[in-house]
This record gives sequence, C-alpha cells and structure tokens, in this order.
Amino acid sequence: MNIEFLFAKVLKSLRIKNKLNQEELAFRSNLDRTYISMLERGFHQPTLTTIFALAKALDIKPSDMIKLVEFEYIDEDKGE
Repeated sequence: MNIEFLFAKVLKSLRIKNKLNQEELAFRSNLDRTYISMLERGFHQPTLTTIFALAKALDIKPSDMIKLVEFEYIDEDKGE
C-alpha cells in the first residue's frame, strides 16, 4: 500500500475517533469537504500546511499524526 492510502487510513480513523463527519472536519480545518473525502480515499497527498490544519482540527500534534502513518507503514512492511 502506498503512503497516500496509509495517510487516508489514519485520517479517517482519527476523524471517526473524534466523532466528526467530513463536513465538520472540513469546517474546522478550513478545507473543502470534497478534499477531505479525496484525502480519505488516498486520491491526494496532503501538503505540510494541510497536515497542520487537519492535526489542529483533530486535536493532535502534526508529528503524532505522521507517527501514526509511520506505524502503519512499518506494520505493512512487516506483513501485518
């Protein structure tokens, strides 16, 4: 799986954990709802600015968000 899909998995998981729909996450991060949808489906790669905006809206450090993606990457690499 590529990084876009790993980020998508983490983003959707964090959004659901925070009990937000895509529209609310878009509003809180000042992004378009369709862009959130594309990120969650792995069709787009987020910019650094986008990662910071999403992290703030999800009440998580941007570095922790990236760490979650990294953990997914490592787990996948191990075949888990």
